[in-house]
Amino acid sequence: MTTFLIALAVLISGYFFYGLLVERVIGCNPKREMPCYTKQDGIDYLPLPTWKVFLIQFLNIAGLGPIFGAIMGIMYGPAAFLWIVLGTIFAGAVHDFLSGEISIRMGGASLPEIVGSQLGNGVKQLMRGFSLMLMVLVGAVFVLTPAGLIAGMTPEWMDATFWIAAIFIYYILATLLPIDKLIGNLYPIFGFALLFMAAGIMGVLIFSDVTIPDGITQGLYNRSDTADTMPLFPMMFVSIACGAISGFHATQSPMMARCLKNEKLARPVFYGAMVTEGIVALIWAAAAIAFTGGYENLGTYLAENGGAGGLVHNISLEWLGTFGGALAILGVIAAPITSGDTALRSARLIAADFMNLEQKTIVRRLAVSIPIFVLTFIIMQLDFNILWRYFAWCNQTLAVFTLWACTVYLAQRRLAYWITMLPAMFMTCVCTTYILFAPEGFGIDHTVSVAAGLIVTALSAGLFMKKVAFTQNAAIIED
Repeated sequence: MTTFLIALAVLISGYFFYGLLVERVIGCNPKREMPCYTKQDGIDYLPLPTWKVFLIQFLNIAGLGPIFGAIMGIMYGPAAFLWIVLGTIFAGAVHDFLSGEISIRMGGASLPEIVGSQLGNGVKQLMRGFSLMLMVLVGAVFVLTPAGLIAGMTPEWMDATFWIAAIFIYYILATLLPIDKLIGNLYPIFGFALLFMAAGIMGVLIFSDVTIPDGITQGLYNRSDTADTMPLFPMMFVSIACGAISGFHATQSPMMARCLKNEKLARPVFYGAMVTEGIVALIWAAAAIAFTGGYENLGTYLAENGGAGGLVHNISLEWLGTFGGALAILGVIAAPITSGDTALRSARLIAADFMNLEQKTIVRRLAVSIPIFVLTFIIMQLDFNILWRYFAWCNQTLAVFTLWACTVYLAQRRLAYWITMLPAMFMTCVCTTYILFAPEGFGIDHTVSVAAGLIVTALSAGLFMKKVAFTQNAAIIED
């Protein structure tokens, strides 16, 4: 329990102290003209109340990561608690905040345009395709998962196929309608359910007779039954994505950058939403080992009770009762749905940006969206496990590009670029090692993969320093 409370306190403190430091580095200007006014179109660019912008951002980025990802990640042991806390404060929240801030300063630009402006036109073209594919993967994954969860709670005739169709229709509407119509009106309900779920589970952890066997005093070694084939590094850092850092978030921040009414609200919305998500991940990681009795029992319990979904269902009902449990389960269902809908909406915005196609008319929105819907439907036919594995790696790789782009942005302005360079280097090593070592990657020896990851990281840092030196020298010559 002590470890959990300390981790919770550090997360909250991180928002007020490190978040403020990052804000001072980037230098928010409350008098800056905001895209929601300068480009207001009534569809994607329009001012929204700050509480709605926060809820939409929080629900956009939450997905299944801080719940299912935290449950799967805690199987690696107490190191997961450290990654959730430190990853959120020093990597994920910085990543989300700066991608949103830079988007504001570029008039609400989408992620590929942000990255391309800093890393070059070739990277921009790569990011356009990469980001679009990730958005489609998110849309496909987050149709299938909530459909399965809802099917288990409804009459037999409402099977998974029924709910897949219903959710996909909702995604189509959420992609096409003005953001304040469907998303703006439904998200407060979904947000209440998700926050109630987190608060209820946290209340049980703190105030009930529950033991959290964190085992941190015994060391940070891998507690998983598959430690030999699934080493803590890099596997845990990909398993726990949205609860610490996720490239997907950087595709969502520009969407809310188009609705934020003042730049001084950027830290509460972007950094604050990520810290809130980190708290949700911390709660579910602690609940998983408390409910099952420890790391050693968690894997067995998941195997015998329908995986992470079964564990979430049982914790919710047993700890919160029938009514509270139903609300908690609704929150768990809402999390992926409210990421899937905005993933496809982001895909439309990314495609419209690089085609330079305005989106005021429904005809133009359909012209961009229909190919996206068709591709999502095709990908939904693939094996879910394969989808999830490649989504996880693509997600973290996108974070690598975003962090390096933010680092270049800061360096070119002679600001403290280390705040993004250090997490950029770490995640470069994680993603390189993962794709070389993982079964769905190249399956290379772990030691060789880690060595290659370190080499790629060193080369990336060297290229960055060379680019910065060239840019600063050019600026001196111009002066």
